[in-house]
Amino acid sequence: MEREAKIAELISQMTLEEKISQLLYKSPAIERLGIPEYNWWNECLHGVARAGIATVFPQAIAMAAAFDDALVKEIAAAISDEARAKYNEAVKQGNRGQYWGLTFWTPNINIFRDPRWGRGQETYGEDPYLTARIGLAMVQGLQGEDPENLKLAACAKHYAVHSGPEKDRHTFNAVVTKKDLWETYLPAFKALVNGGVETVMGAYNRTLDEPCCASNLLIKDILRGKWKFKGHFVSDCWAIRDFHEYHKITQTPEESAALALNAGCDLNCGCTYPFLTVAHKKGLVTEDTINISLARLLRTRFKLGMFDPPGKGKYGKLNRKIINCEKHRKLALKAAHKSIVLLKNDNNLLPLDSSPKKIVVVGPAAANPHTLFGNYYGVSSHFTTILEGLAGKVSDKFGINLDYRQGCLMYSENSKSLVHYGEANITDVVIAVMGLDGAMEGEEGDAIASDSNGDRASIELPAWQLKFLQKIREAGKKIILVLTGGSAIAFPEDMVDAVIYAWYPGESGGKAVADIIFGDVNPSGKLPVTFPASTAQLPAYEDYSMKGRTYRYLTEKPLYPFGFGLSYTSFRFDSIDLSAQSISAGGRVTASVTVSNTGKMDADEVVQLYITRDNRSDDEPLFSLKGFRRVFIKAGKSIKVDFELQSSAFETVNAEGEYGLAAGSYTIIAADAAPAAVAVEKGAPAPVKAKISVK
Repeated sequence: MEREAKIAELISQMTLEEKISQLLYKSPAIERLGIPEYNWWNECLHGVARAGIATVFPQAIAMAAAFDDALVKEIAAAISDEARAKYNEAVKQGNRGQYWGLTFWTPNINIFRDPRWGRGQETYGEDPYLTARIGLAMVQGLQGEDPENLKLAACAKHYAVHSGPEKDRHTFNAVVTKKDLWETYLPAFKALVNGGVETVMGAYNRTLDEPCCASNLLIKDILRGKWKFKGHFVSDCWAIRDFHEYHKITQTPEESAALALNAGCDLNCGCTYPFLTVAHKKGLVTEDTINISLARLLRTRFKLGMFDPPGKGKYGKLNRKIINCEKHRKLALKAAHKSIVLLKNDNNLLPLDSSPKKIVVVGPAAANPHTLFGNYYGVSSHFTTILEGLAGKVSDKFGINLDYRQGCLMYSENSKSLVHYGEANITDVVIAVMGLDGAMEGEEGDAIASDSNGDRASIELPAWQLKFLQKIREAGKKIILVLTGGSAIAFPEDMVDAVIYAWYPGESGGKAVADIIFGDVNPSGKLPVTFPASTAQLPAYEDYSMKGRTYRYLTEKPLYPFGFGLSYTSFRFDSIDLSAQSISAGGRVTASVTVSNTGKMDADEVVQLYITRDNRSDDEPLFSLKGFRRVFIKAGKSIKVDFELQSSAFETVNAEGEYGLAAGSYTIIAADAAPAAVAVEKGAPAPVKAKISVK
């Protein structure tokens, strides 16, 4: 029997109560119909989470910093192998509970519009194009190459216009212009829907007065109307209950359940859909509407092979041997290498050679394993802290004395006086490992050291850490600052000699940091977010307007621009040549960029392509990323990188949210950071530019 016929046959044999039971994330078995119990809730943000041993890859924001969608797809494929293996083993043991299924609520493709948002670490940064590219690679790696026989079901979340504040997420109304909605907040979702993502999850908040999990605009008009999304829609957890308890747009649970289902929310993560029986009796929903959502959910389960005999099907042979295997551990290290960003390197202090006789490692993040995890993580038996990585690196260097002092606390001011590195502590170099961990930023309820429900009230380095850093500086020591975290951290750059941003680098993060500090690996990560100079530079956190936010709209000078990251070698952008001097609707142009490695080390470079309209209006982006390519260039050599630009790359979104080509002159810019004078000042090569006419 064909799949659709099987689905129709199953639905025809269910009672109303049985149908409703299958719309809950904890779906009970219907044994007489051969439908097994299933829990839809699973997570794999940067490795299979919350289900025991798994390979822990760098956090999502760190994956974006690699600017390498092929790498992200490889990581996602490894994650899906482990996820399938876990599912296969669990089913053999009769375990069909939470975190052992095949429907994964990943990736988070919200735009990281404000660095105070604690969950921004889950995203791929502030840019719609980068987010779409990396998010699509994640979906492709998780779901596999066969859309009718899914390896896993991925999920684009949180749809839409959602990025804090965490403390208000159950009540706030995101008010945006149509221009910002279509130009910034929706493009990544559209790209993933077009790319075949199986699931979309709604956000907790309201957008333009409608709750996101029951929005006629977002779900009916855009997602299923304009974009023709055929997969299933799931609520964020207990978001539908928020309709009557917090948003106050309904009076009762049955009204909330009916509002969500009628708008097209198929699956309830929460406890509200059992009230659909009452809603049906009151005439608030029809059985036909219930059947439509049920069919979508059964279709996903069939695509995943859940009705196949155990051990059968395309992925039935994957077993526990692949979980956290050596190949995946090496991939986690490779990903950490590519994600780490070198932000400063005065007088080429890095990489360290054999000249330092004594290195002192200080700071509360050095021996803290929580700086490796981020949030939504699994457990590996091979975690390497930064201190352990450094110790391993000097274990056979008997001319180097490595010492460690924590020096200050992670979450609060010391009760004792700060250690002063003066005459009693002679050292050549201090490696200060500071910043944030998952207790300081993350999701509401998880970040137990946050006073802002997982968010940060300010983006500056915590005051007690900064105070300790100042004490070291006063002693006249050379300082390498290693920062951990999932978002921008502002600090006095002149207080240190070199800066490495390590993110939450995963299970092998400590080794990766040490490899870069000692020059075994050349740093090549780039910032997927702008680092503002201070909190004062940010607009009001609750304001969802894009004005003054991200590299596309920020007019003030940042601490570090989007796309920025240094190397131990040097690059030069030689030229950019266009295949045509004009473009019109339906056309395309090739931009050929020549880049040279002018230094002494072979290295990766991330070539970035930006577009700006020369006579733009005040509400248009200053620049927009339209292409990037990670390339390897040998020392002293040059390569040519080709970018094919469709006419859609030059489209402008008007005040009504409509896309169109605005005639006039445009500039195409090739660079290794967002076009800003500060990038060149800090060591980035000068960009190259070319003019093109849009007709």
